[in-house]
Amino acid sequence: MSSDILNPHTALIYTMVLMSAADSDMTDSELQRIGDITRTLPVFQEFDPETLVATTQDCARRLNDATGLEAVLDIITASLPARLSETAYAIACEVAAADLHIEQEEIRLLEMLRHTLGIDRLVAAGIERGVRARHISL
Repeated sequence: MSSDILNPHTALIYTMVLMSAADSDMTDSELQRIGDITRTLPVFQEFDPETLVATTQDCARRLNDATGLEAVLDIITASLPARLSETAYAIACEVAAADLHIEQEEIRLLEMLRHTLGIDRLVAAGIERGVRARHISL
């Protein structure tokens, strides 16, 4: 396990960057969604938006290390208070849905996040269903 402990905002941003990078293609729509989430969700009320780019780059750098995925998951888990686990999973789902197509790698990462964060399967299904309902178009 990594000895790095991040503040909760940074851990949530790492969760979103991890999801965006899951299919090796961080799309503009995913990056825009990360920005939207940090500007609009109450959990980011005290967040300094000037640090978003540097935080995103730091996470991407960590992901490129040899044990990137596992190390970042460990950091997220160690840094997030348990009460933010469902929030982290929900924003990961939002980022996955941002480009209106979810790749197999993203599905697998959501499963890993669910297990790592200790999210009950039914709770996860409810979160996923809510995100899907929010992204339906005519």
